[in-house]
Amino acid sequence: MTDPSTDLSADAMFDKALDIAEKHLKRAIEEGGVLGPYVAVAMIEAAVNTAVDETSHEDVVDMLRDLANQIEEDAENEEDD
Repeated sequence: MTDPSTDLSADAMFDKALDIAEKHLKRAIEEGGVLGPYVAVAMIEAAVNTAVDETSHEDVVDMLRDLANQIEEDAENEEDD
């Protein structure tokens, strides 16, 4: 049997991974109650640490830069609207 993830583009795989992460983050925030905002930030740190273990710090830094650029671009687009 072939791995279905090999048939997906990198963007499609990332979108699927993001859906999974958002589902678990939502549950964790709900479980944290008043600690929800802290749980969200702690999950970022935990995810970054795990990503470094799975890839490299250079890869993670590059991905975080891309994410920061995307956030800034989205904010600029919202200001223009």
